[in-house]
Amino acid sequence: MDFDALRRRPDLEAPGLAAADAADRLILDEAADPLAALRDEPGSVVVIDDAYGALALGAVDAGARGVRVHQDPITGERALAENAARLGVPERDRPRSSPLSPELVTGARLVLLRLPRSLDRLDEVAGLVARHADPDVRVVAGGRIKHMSLAMNEVLGAWFERVDVTHARQKSRALVASRPRAERAPAAPSWPRARRDDGLGLVVVAHGGVFAGTAVDIGTRFLLGVLGGAVPDAPTAVDLACGSGVVATWLARERPGLVVHASDRSAAAAASAPLTADANGVTDRVRVARADGLEHLADASERLVVLNPPFHSDAAVHTGIASHLFAESARVLADGGELWCVWNSHLRYRPLLERIVGPTRQVARNPKFTVTASVRRHGAPSGRP
Repeated sequence: MDFDALRRRPDLEAPGLAAADAADRLILDEAADPLAALRDEPGSVVVIDDAYGALALGAVDAGARGVRVHQDPITGERALAENAARLGVPERDRPRSSPLSPELVTGARLVLLRLPRSLDRLDEVAGLVARHADPDVRVVAGGRIKHMSLAMNEVLGAWFERVDVTHARQKSRALVASRPRAERAPAAPSWPRARRDDGLGLVVVAHGGVFAGTAVDIGTRFLLGVLGGAVPDAPTAVDLACGSGVVATWLARERPGLVVHASDRSAAAAASAPLTADANGVTDRVRVARADGLEHLADASERLVVLNPPFHSDAAVHTGIASHLFAESARVLADGGELWCVWNSHLRYRPLLERIVGPTRQVARNPKFTVTASVRRHGAPSGRP
């Protein structure tokens, strides 16, 4: 397969950001023999957390048919679809995207997994495979060595009797897990998990891999401390990049009658946020979408957007993802509407916010974080990310 033909689009594309890397190639090479053996068994290969389609399309190129795939970001799903079309893969042979559920892995005999950086995510995925895949399933999981840890071996070892470690190649390594532990197959799923935050008086519910898990990150906590003054008469609000739904739930609880539109490109986040809302009695006023930015909301339709922007695109630190979210906020904000944003002070986002959204004031600042409010003025020229 021509890995160089793959693209990240519609995700961030920039110099130094590739759609496939040495870890993808290593996983496929380590899985070459089982892939060849399963050519006549459609539906036996599952791919999880493939970034932009390299693993799923590599499996198809090796002869796998009926490949099931789950990617957490919706942009990853769309990149896979675009890359399949770009490479000329016939419709009947294209991988089929599915939620992270028992149905995804039922009967699977080979799972190709891009190792997540979150151990909680790895535990949720490994447990799902161990409980529902074929008893003879083999999991080939790989990543860049700089993002791997011995704890990953331990997580896989808790669910599988055997975990083999491959030789390193091009700064990448793979773990091969087999023989699921039947005794680690509880009747009730261990995910999602819930924890009460006594400081906020909220119960936080999260699937594995959601930013901050069942905790409340310090940036969000700082933002909530000053958010009471944000457009207090707005009838609706937006929690962009909502994660576990803490901000959306807090707003709905603090402002009776307020409807909050929460969105995140992550499937795990979009599944967690409604559970957090439900656990706190505001499920009827928190509406959650899995979306790229605010694509599901109309132009100039909202008076308040709240954002704690991620600054990683996959493993790379890049301002492009924040710029995209700022631009989406600017598009959706009505004239005079405000974007309230918390960000690591060293990132110096204020000029970017001024250019993309509008006049920006500092609301609060501590040694680590800054909270700003940017006002959208439709009569003034706006910048572009």
